[in-house]
Amino acid sequence: MAQLDLRDLHATEFPIPDEMQGNVAITSLSKIYNWSRRSSMWPLLFGLACCAIEMIATAAARYDLSRFGMEVMRASPRQSDLMIVSGTVTKKMVVPIVRLYNQMPEPKYVLAMGACASGGGPFKEGYNVVSGIDQYIPVDVYVPGCPPTPQALLHGLISLQKKIDGQSLANLDDVPWYGVGPSEPTPIPILGPDIIDPRQMDLIRRQAQLAAAGKPFGMRELPELKPADTPKIAPKAKAGTETAAKSAAEAKPAAPAPSAVAEAAPAAGGAKPKFDKQAMLAKIREKKANKG
Repeated sequence: MAQLDLRDLHATEFPIPDEMQGNVAITSLSKIYNWSRRSSMWPLLFGLACCAIEMIATAAARYDLSRFGMEVMRASPRQSDLMIVSGTVTKKMVVPIVRLYNQMPEPKYVLAMGACASGGGPFKEGYNVVSGIDQYIPVDVYVPGCPPTPQALLHGLISLQKKIDGQSLANLDDVPWYGVGPSEPTPIPILGPDIIDPRQMDLIRRQAQLAAAGKPFGMRELPELKPADTPKIAPKAKAGTETAAKSAAEAKPAAPAPSAVAEAAPAAGGAKPKFDKQAMLAKIREKKANKG
């Protein structure tokens, strides 16, 4: 760990003489507390997929993670402050991950490294892949990439240090581990035919009851529309159709009476007149009367 420069801890309205600034520091308790935690963050040593190779490269000599006081990777969750979820999280692996998270002492932080740990990545549609570790444990920093480079992981660790610097011991929302009473552990998922979150047991039970009763479940029910509530929408006419229809109606002559059509039909080109049954019967009776 680098040598402490007391000038970095000055955060007070009380002035300090220049000749004493390297030996004396007047600061707040929260700043000293946050400085000690951010400079000795011990990650939990485990890897899941290809992101773990980049995490190993970050700890090697080329990038040297020890510059930030994070080179002590512990194999025990009891001695770890930071969980780096590096790689694809399957439904089978999320169970021990949550168990390890519960075994880490407070204060503890989680860093989701890569697209797979953040949201499922290219395997999001897989039946055995979790769409983000943040569905089961709280995540403090997301590092994008597939896989992210060592520089990206270093940027994520620096962002976590900035987040720690902003915490205050006077605000219990920032430091919930100093609250009253022990903190409740995160429920461990149940691995069966599919992964089950115990926090969703009530929702799963209600859906099972609806399915047994033959009612729709797991979908949005649309309200039934009454005939009076059904909106009547007239078909839209194309642009220019209404004007063309009006001009055609004005240019078209009025339709003649049916009798006029029947009389004018033979002269119009030999078209057959419309058959009139009553007139034909009247002609037949007239012929019979003349013969008699």
